[in-house]
Amino acid sequence: MSAHAADPSLYRDRDVVPVRRALISLSDKTDLDVLAKALAGAGVEIVSTGSTAASIRALGIEVTDVASITGFPESLGGRVKTLHPAVHAGLLADLRLEDHETQLAELGIKPFELVVVNLYPFKETVASGAQGNDAVEQIDIGGPAMVRASAKNYANVAIVVSPASYPEVIAAVEAGGTTLALRGDLATKAFQHTADYDAAVSGWFAQNVATTSSTDASPEPSSAGTEFPTSVTVTGALQNVLRYGENAHQAAALYLDGATSTLQAGAGIAQAEQLGGKEMSYNNYTDADAALRAAYDFDEPAVAIIKHANPCGIAVAGPSGDIAEAHRKAHACDPVSAYGGVIAANRTVTLAMAETVKGIFTEVIIAPDYEPAALELLQSKKNLRILRLPAGYQRAEYEYKQISGGVLVQQADAFPSGSISGNWQLVAGEAADAATLADLEFAWRACRAAKSNAILLASGGASVGVGMGQVNRVDSCHLAVSRANTLADGAERARGSVAASDAFFPFADGPAILIEAGVKAIVQPGGSIRDEEVVEAAKAAGVTMYFTGERHFFH
Repeated sequence: MSAHAADPSLYRDRDVVPVRRALISLSDKTDLDVLAKALAGAGVEIVSTGSTAASIRALGIEVTDVASITGFPESLGGRVKTLHPAVHAGLLADLRLEDHETQLAELGIKPFELVVVNLYPFKETVASGAQGNDAVEQIDIGGPAMVRASAKNYANVAIVVSPASYPEVIAAVEAGGTTLALRGDLATKAFQHTADYDAAVSGWFAQNVATTSSTDASPEPSSAGTEFPTSVTVTGALQNVLRYGENAHQAAALYLDGATSTLQAGAGIAQAEQLGGKEMSYNNYTDADAALRAAYDFDEPAVAIIKHANPCGIAVAGPSGDIAEAHRKAHACDPVSAYGGVIAANRTVTLAMAETVKGIFTEVIIAPDYEPAALELLQSKKNLRILRLPAGYQRAEYEYKQISGGVLVQQADAFPSGSISGNWQLVAGEAADAATLADLEFAWRACRAAKSNAILLASGGASVGVGMGQVNRVDSCHLAVSRANTLADGAERARGSVAASDAFFPFADGPAILIEAGVKAIVQPGGSIRDEEVVEAAKAAGVTMYFTGERHFFH
C-alpha cells in the first residue's frame, strides 16, 4: 500500500495538466505524422524509441532518444529499451504529492504528461500463422509496463493506446492541457487494452506452451472427459453499438470475440461483412447465428429459416445440389412463420435462390458468398440485411452463457460429418430403407436447431412440421403435427413423414400422437424408465423406431 493512501490531505488538486513532455513508442504508426507535428507545434518535447524516433526525425521534427535519458543503449535485440528508472519515475511520479516532486528534482528526472504507446502486434502475428519463437518475440514487455504505469498515474499522465484517440488528445494539448476526465477515460481504455493483450498471450501459451505436468493448476475434467482450464479470461473489442437490445428499452453492443485460455473462438457472424440493408440489431444477430448453427449442421447444401431463434424450416438439396431447391423446400415447411424470418445458407447463394427470396419479406440473409447477379438482385431490397461470412467460418469449439454471478462454459453441440446412424439401435419395426434412413438422419440433425422440447417431422430432406419450446413433449408432438397439416392446400404432410425427438419420450403418449398422424419412423435418444412402454407402442403400430443413445437439448 502507498505510504500516502491513508492521508488524502497530502494530495493537491490537479485537473488540467499542461503537456510539456511526451513519450512515444509505437508499433502501429498510423497518423504518427499528424500527432508528432501537432505536439511539436505546441512546443512539446518528444522522447521516443527506435524506429518511432527515426520516423519522427524523418518528418524533420526534433526528438530525444530514450537511450540519451537512461544512459543505457537499447540492448538484447530491442528487448530492453524503456525498462529504467529514468523512464518509469517520470511516468509514475504523482505530482499531487510534494515529496514526489522533490524526489524527481533530486534525481534529475523530468516527468511525462503524455505517453503514446501501442504494443507489439502479438495477435496479428499469431493470426498470420507464426509459431514458436516468432510468436514469443512479439510479446511486448516494456510497452505494457509503460501503459500500466501511466494509466495508474492518470491523475498526472494521459496515456494513449490507439490512433483513434489522437484527435481529442491533440485538441486538449492545443487548448492548454488534458483534463482529469479525459485522462481517466484514456486510462480505462489503456487497462482494457493491456487486459486484452495479456489474455491473448495467456491463451496462446495455454494452447502452445503449457503441459499437463503442473500439479498446482491442473485442468479440471468434465464428466465427458474434456479438460477445462483452471481459469478463463473472456475479452472482446467493441465493434458496434446497436440500435437497441432484445427489446427497445435495452441498450446493446457487439463485441468481437476475444475469448482466451484454451477456449479459442473462430471467426463467425460477428466478423461477417454486411453487403446491404439496414443496420443489424441484437435480435438479428441472435437469429442469424441460430440459422447458421442449423444450416452448417449439414454436409449437403442446406438452408435454414429461423424466427425468434427457432426454425420455420430446414432443408437440404437433392442430388442436384441446388441451394435454391433447399431454400424452396425449407420455405415450404411453414411459409406463414417464415415471413420476417432470417435465412442462412451453407453454400453460395445463386440467382435462382435470390429470385425466390426477393418475393419474401426477410430480415436477414447470410451465406458464405453470393453470385454477382444474386447479390445485385438482393441489394435491390433496401431493407434486407445481406451478410457474407468470413472465409473459413466454423462454429466455435466452446460456448459461453452468462448467469448471475458467473459464466457457464460448454463444448458446442456438434454432429460429425457423414452418416450418423451407424451406432443407432433399432428397437421397433423393420429396419428403415435407404430413403427413410436418410430422412431420419436429416430429422435428427435438424431437430437440434429447435428449442427443447423439440419434435421435428421431415420428408424428402426437408422439415414439414416443427414443435418446439413447449414445457412438455406431448404439446410439442401436437404442435409438430398441427403445423405439418395446416397448409392452405390441406395436405396432411405428417402422414408418411419421419419424426425426431431431441430427448427421450417419458411416456408413450407422445409417440401415440405421431403414430396416429401417420408418422412411419421415429428416432429418439431413448433412456426413459418407460422405454419399454414406448417401444411397445411403436411395435404395435408397425412403426420403425431407433434409439441414438444421445440427446440434443437446445435451451
